[in-house]
Amino acid sequence: MSGPAVAQEVPDDLVAAELLPGWQTEAGTRMAALHLRLASGWKTYWRVPGEAGIPPSFDWRGSKNLADVVYHWPKPELFEVNGMRTIGYHDDLTLPIEMRPASSAEPVVAAARIDLGVCKDICVPVSLDLRLSFDPAEAGTPDPAIRASLASSPESAQRGGVVRATCQAEPIRDGMRLSARVTMSPLGGDEIAVLELSDRPVWVSDSQSHREGGDLVAVSDLVPDEAQPFAVNRSAVRITVFGGLGRVVEIQGCTG
Repeated sequence: MSGPAVAQEVPDDLVAAELLPGWQTEAGTRMAALHLRLASGWKTYWRVPGEAGIPPSFDWRGSKNLADVVYHWPKPELFEVNGMRTIGYHDDLTLPIEMRPASSAEPVVAAARIDLGVCKDICVPVSLDLRLSFDPAEAGTPDPAIRASLASSPESAQRGGVVRATCQAEPIRDGMRLSARVTMSPLGGDEIAVLELSDRPVWVSDSQSHREGGDLVAVSDLVPDEAQPFAVNRSAVRITVFGGLGRVVEIQGCTG
């Protein structure tokens, strides 16, 4: 007879978090970043975490003079946990966040409530309350960590050898089934395409991906909170292809 299960101990230094102040861009935005330091061997998730993952969420409603934020996600990794695929980062993450002030003449207070899943053998939900104040009139100093993260973004469709991307959507009981066909150069290894929508949050099933000659074909189910079919905006479809040797290619939009 086996003994009782032993719960994994959660380390005291599970997560250390800060907002890096960054610098003012030529476009008048602030290139800041969320920096996470995780306990050794622990992971957190990408914007599409996989079926077994916990998607990160950001709430900026407590901010002042902040009109918009754009996340510049660095390349994530694929992980296998108990036979299930998850997507994310281990040990350390610098996520560049481009902040646009409502008024360039006033200081900005960026206040974020961030909910994350942090996982090893178990998953722990983590809530962070972080603040960053800056004056848009002050240039700031380019941060090497933020620059390095920006440089590790996925390859563009053009650089990744993408010729075209087409997709079809059909209703299912609780959402839509999205089928994508990408004509592109092979990335090597076991290629996996992850499908998502950039204009609305939906739950995304792990895709079934395979090659048909020069095309990579992928199918995923998209389920919104209301769990019913909806209109899919093809220009908002984002396809991220993972290949061998850490290559990742991101494609924005597809045609019918």
